[in-house]
Amino acid sequence: MTSMPITGGALAMPKLGLGTWRMSGRDCTAAVTRALALGYRHIDTAEMYGNEEAVGAALAESGIPRDEIFLTTKVWYENLTPDGVRRAIEASLAKLRTDHVNLFLIHWPSPSMNLAAVLATMAHLKHEGLVRHIGVSNFTVALMRQAVEAIGAEIACNQVEYHVLLGQDAVLDYARAHGITVTAYCPLAQGRLGDHPALAEVAAKHGATPAQVALKYLLDQDGVAAIPKAAREETQRANLAALAITLDDEDRTALAALPKNQRFVDPAFAPDWD
Repeated sequence: MTSMPITGGALAMPKLGLGTWRMSGRDCTAAVTRALALGYRHIDTAEMYGNEEAVGAALAESGIPRDEIFLTTKVWYENLTPDGVRRAIEASLAKLRTDHVNLFLIHWPSPSMNLAAVLATMAHLKHEGLVRHIGVSNFTVALMRQAVEAIGAEIACNQVEYHVLLGQDAVLDYARAHGITVTAYCPLAQGRLGDHPALAEVAAKHGATPAQVALKYLLDQDGVAAIPKAAREETQRANLAALAITLDDEDRTALAALPKNQRFVDPAFAPDWD
């Protein structure tokens, strides 16, 4: 197993995790089981994914002590009331077959939410031991500022779409200034990395794939984790192998020069990204 780097600060979690969006049933259980056997110790799921039972089955079947696995789940934006959040975590824990998750996130902000009330409930869940850390996902800097400065919540993480084709400088700057980890979802731009010669050139230099180079670009960054979805064993292995790549300043300059304005996850209920 490749040594797994850990994020710094208050949130000590493996920098490379397994995303499970659009996985389901026995296929999901098999994928998570494979990943755990290969050495993954960071698994990401969500209420909305409909696969928490499948993830829970893999955790139970793995034989790996629970305290060795970093487990994240999320509450859907339609359930952002104090009662809704509590019902969501209780249901998630039952499906995941565990008494706690390591990180519990607001999956998407909702214009109708009472953010202070929701975060207060999440803080109570942390106090009760049902969750170890609380955080958010798809929050803009303005929403992060509201949570941290206006409400005073102890946010450990903001999970956002982040890859070599989408910049997140403002979110990263704010997060680092406040000790918040940024987790990159869709870190491989949903498979759209093969059309950029600069990326291919860096990959060829290292005997790697463009996806591996793009992943290492994120994992090298301070306070950034990444959770690529990977169902097949060869893909899971390839993502682990990205950890062994050593990018130099020339590589990072080439990757930084790629277009940074391509967002691929932008549902109708998304916040105003500006």
